[in-house]
Amino acid sequence: MSTEAQTAPAESSRRRVGGRPVYIIDGARTPFLRARGGLGPFTPVDLAVQCGRPLLLRQPFAPNAFNRVILGCVNVVANEMNPARVAALRLGMGEEMPAFSVQINCGSGMQAIDTGFQYIRDGEDDLILAGGTEALSHSALLYNKQAVEFFSGLNNARTFGAKLKAFAGVRPSMFKPVIGLLQGLTDPITDLGMGQTAELVSHLFDITREEADQYAVDSHLRTANAQKQGHFAGEVEPAFGRDGTLYELDDGVRPDSSVDKLAKLSPAFERPWGKVTAGNSSQITDGASWVILASEDAVKKHGLTPKAVIVDSYWSALDPEIMGLGPALCSVEVLKRNGFGVNDVDVWELNEAFAAQVLGCLRAWEDEKFSKTVLGLDGAFGKVDRTKLNIDGGAIALGHPVGASGNRIVLHAMNTLKRLGKKRGLATQCVGGGQGGAMLIEAV
Repeated sequence: MSTEAQTAPAESSRRRVGGRPVYIIDGARTPFLRARGGLGPFTPVDLAVQCGRPLLLRQPFAPNAFNRVILGCVNVVANEMNPARVAALRLGMGEEMPAFSVQINCGSGMQAIDTGFQYIRDGEDDLILAGGTEALSHSALLYNKQAVEFFSGLNNARTFGAKLKAFAGVRPSMFKPVIGLLQGLTDPITDLGMGQTAELVSHLFDITREEADQYAVDSHLRTANAQKQGHFAGEVEPAFGRDGTLYELDDGVRPDSSVDKLAKLSPAFERPWGKVTAGNSSQITDGASWVILASEDAVKKHGLTPKAVIVDSYWSALDPEIMGLGPALCSVEVLKRNGFGVNDVDVWELNEAFAAQVLGCLRAWEDEKFSKTVLGLDGAFGKVDRTKLNIDGGAIALGHPVGASGNRIVLHAMNTLKRLGKKRGLATQCVGGGQGGAMLIEAV
């Protein structure tokens, strides 16, 4: 990785600020459920429907009043192609409801909101259901290349002799499955796993193992406290399995987490000196989240009470080897072009892909050289008040269903602003492949 690659981002996407105001009316998500080595109880569409039904039922308008449905999903299962459309039909939104799915890796759920934001802002739509869903426990097991070539040869064999010849080449190793999730978590350009990119960020900004473990513990304790205090009430809707099992809470939270316990875990990617472990990384999880977006006309027509307004959003790109620094770029850009600084944000939701990655972003913002060279500022961006950052924990405790997380952090930022009586929130996340997304909202 060159010095230039370490610091210089690619040209970022920009959009005109203006147009009609876009409001977030309401939202809901499922509990985030840990994958346990087998198929989970819900497919991606199952999850979207589980939290979509109660959300739609509590609205003062019919489900078919929406203009369209947009749903983020990364690991689409074969019998749910275009999960947005399948979910819309299962939610009773009508056969005439347009629906499409979006995929930008970890940013998919936020991209769904952003796309809906643009439709409404530009006057094309008035009411949109935007969400994200992921069932990582349903990630596919794949045939390896040799097995694919065997089946292809067998299919093309036209005579009995040709078929026998094809079978003569069979080896047991051909049928060792390839884990699709591991393939998906490996960058195809750099050939680095996402955890390895977090190791690079920890190296660039001198993040220690102890710091990463302490951050992870704090995430679990904050989330456990949020569950105890009822901070997720109205946000998390219970899910019901086909066998009648009730899923009420995010089940990856460890209230008894401690630095001593995490210190016993071996590095997951760079042994023996790596900083990234299973304990200070986000968990493999299933979950879904939705928000309802509306124009001012829709608010008046249906008598709605908005919770937040979307101020702006921004997407940045950088070297995939350090994809975890994506939020350091896009967050500053969206604030800068709206005339805000680090102290103007009341609630920060920075998705916790890895503790080292979050800490790397925080340290980058405090670094004068990084801020001048990469962010184009006159000095350091500044220090984020940690009491405003991931107040109720994050993906290290909750898990990271990649298609849903970007939606969840916008939803929770909105709810946290309302609960605390604060004004401005920023939701941001790194995106596999070397990107970052940020969305700026204000309570109304």
